[in-house]
Amino acid sequence: MKMSQRLDKLPPYLFVEINRKIAQKRARGEDIISFAIGDPDVPTPSHIINWLCQAAQEPANHHYPETNGLPELRQAIGEWYKKRFGVSLSPDKEILPLIGAKEGIGHMALCFIDPGDIALVPDPGYPVFSMGTILAGGEPYFMPLAEKNGFLPDLKAIPPRIASKAKLMWINYPNNPTGAVAELDFFEKVVHFAKQYDLAVCHDAPYTEVAFDGYHPVSFMQVPEAREVGVEFHSLSKTYNMTGWRIGMVVGNAQMIDALFRVKSNLDSGIPQAIQQAAIKALSGFQDCIEEHNSLYQRRRDKLVKALNAIGLEARPPKASFYIWARIPKGYTSFEFATELLDEAGVAVTPGIGYGRGGEGYIRLSLTLPDDRLEEGINRLLAWQK
Repeated sequence: MKMSQRLDKLPPYLFVEINRKIAQKRARGEDIISFAIGDPDVPTPSHIINWLCQAAQEPANHHYPETNGLPELRQAIGEWYKKRFGVSLSPDKEILPLIGAKEGIGHMALCFIDPGDIALVPDPGYPVFSMGTILAGGEPYFMPLAEKNGFLPDLKAIPPRIASKAKLMWINYPNNPTGAVAELDFFEKVVHFAKQYDLAVCHDAPYTEVAFDGYHPVSFMQVPEAREVGVEFHSLSKTYNMTGWRIGMVVGNAQMIDALFRVKSNLDSGIPQAIQQAAIKALSGFQDCIEEHNSLYQRRRDKLVKALNAIGLEARPPKASFYIWARIPKGYTSFEFATELLDEAGVAVTPGIGYGRGGEGYIRLSLTLPDDRLEEGINRLLAWQK
C-alpha cells in the first residue's frame, strides 16, 4: 500500500510524545492538570442550546444542508459584523459559513496554492496555516514573530524575491499562541504590502471577542481596502463556547469567497441546519454572556501570570485571547521544560516549538480550565519552583 507523497512532507506531530506521557500517567491513576488545550470549559449558553434543541425537532433540518448556508445565517453574520465592527458585507457574495474556521483555513490553500507555490506564514503560528500549504503542494515561508516587535511580522524583512513569488499571506490577531494584538495601522501596512506584491491575505480572527481590561480588538475588514485583497476567518467557538458544534465563517473579498465555496461544494455537504439556527440565535441574541466569560478569563489570567512570574518565567498579561505565552528559563528547550513540568509537577503545558521554530524558548498555557483545577495547577507550579 502506497500513501501519497504529500503525507511524507508533513512534519512529525511534536505533541505526540507529551500526549502519550499524559495518557500513560492518567492510566496509572495520576492526576494531571492540563493547561494545554484551548477549549472553553464553560458550556454553550443555555439560550443557544435551547434553540438548538427546538431546531433539531424540525423535519426540514433533517436533510442535506446547502454548502453556502442558510440565507438567514449569512444575514445574521452580516448584521453582527455591522454592529461589532461597523463593516457592511454582502450576505450573498462576501459571507460564507464554515464547518468551523479550521475547516475553511485548511481548504483555502487549495484555492491558491499549486505545487511549488509559496505562502507567507507566521512563526510561531497556528499549525494549520503551514499544514494546509504543504498538503496543497506549496511551501511555507515563515515570517518571524519576535517579542521585540510585539509579535508582529516585519514586512520589510521579507525578501522581495520571496514576496514576488508568494500567492498567499496568513496573519492572526489576537494571536495564537502569543496573545499579541494588532491595530489598524498594522493592517493598513498589510493591505499596502499585499497590493504591492499581488498577494491574497487571510486573517484568522477567532479571538476578537475574548478581550480584557476594556480593550476591543479590531477587524482586518475595518481597513477600507482590505476586502480588495483578502478575507477574515471568524468563529463562534470562542465567542459563545461553541467549539463542539463546529461553526464559523469567512467574510471579505467576493472572489476569494467564491473560490472557497467552489472547493467546499465539492468536498462537504454544509453545516447541519439546526446548528446554523443555533448560530443565528447566538449572533442575534443578547450578548451578556461574552462579558461574563471575559471577566472569568481575566480573573484567571491575572492569577496565572502572577504565579508564572513568581517561579521565574517571564509572562505578560495579554490584552486578548485566552492564552499566556511565557518565556522559560535559559538552559531548557521548550519540550524539555514541558516534560519536566509534567513529570515533576503533574502539570501539562504546550511547548512553544510546537508552533514553529519561533516558538522555541516559550510555553503556552490556556485559561480554559475550571477555577478549582486552575488553583490546583497554580499551587503545583508554586510548590515546584526551583
